[in-house]
Amino acid sequence: MASVQDLKRRVRSVKNTRKITKAMELVASARLRRAQTRIEAMRPYAETMRELIAGVGRASTSVRGLPLLQQREEEKTVAIVALTGDRGLAGPFNAQIIRRTFSLERQLRGEGKDVKFVAIGKKGRSTFAFRRYETSGEYVGFTDRPEYADAQAVAHRIGELYTEGEIDRAVLVFNAYVSPLVQTVTELDLLPIAADILETDEEERRDDALRGDFIFEPEPEEILARLLPVYLETQVYRALLESAASEQGARMTAMRNASKNAGELIDSLTLQMNRARQAEITQEILEVVAGAEALS
Repeated sequence: MASVQDLKRRVRSVKNTRKITKAMELVASARLRRAQTRIEAMRPYAETMRELIAGVGRASTSVRGLPLLQQREEEKTVAIVALTGDRGLAGPFNAQIIRRTFSLERQLRGEGKDVKFVAIGKKGRSTFAFRRYETSGEYVGFTDRPEYADAQAVAHRIGELYTEGEIDRAVLVFNAYVSPLVQTVTELDLLPIAADILETDEEERRDDALRGDFIFEPEPEEILARLLPVYLETQVYRALLESAASEQGARMTAMRNASKNAGELIDSLTLQMNRARQAEITQEILEVVAGAEALS
């Protein structure tokens, strides 16, 4: 049985750990609120961008010359973009992305396709390096607070791989934010950009007819060629924001559970310490009584 002094040291150590986990929980909570605000601000922009592309697409006579919309006849190589975090201590946040990434890799290789990897976040990069996988791009240092420039860099690299024919499809694997307790692993097809974003329903076409014809300068095809890379950047940026909010929510939940477990451990150790102290007191009393009986 551990001594009272040993138990005191363990209780003191666990209390110090609980202070750290509570502080990390508060920090994650504050960052989560900011991340939620950024997501809410991003959504109208993303929807407006989609509507703008749809409007220009309706006015275009042909989209065959736009490489980001071209479907390859044979899909040989797929790029998996794994979006993890730069830090740990966030529960299953990183592990579930890595599991889904390798599950998707096995599925694609089973279909006879080659796979390339793009790593976003230090956890994903270190996992690929440990498995000796080569990557076609690595981006770290911004996953908890991403900026639009970070999304531009990632989107530019993915677009470059696609237009140069190195890949035939790009899939982004990330955690979509639902709530602080729920983060859903999501697979988003980035490239080729789905042609259905150019499609509209009957009500939108009727509204366009009421507004009349637009005069485009430059030509709609040229405008669309400029908008599609921006749309790709928007998709990546939205995923970065979703992942950042998911990471903070997962970390807040993990630290809250850690603080709760630390409290339960402190209670258990305190009970053991009190029992050990009582045992020592009882032993001392017995020794005193035995000594007194020996003297008498």
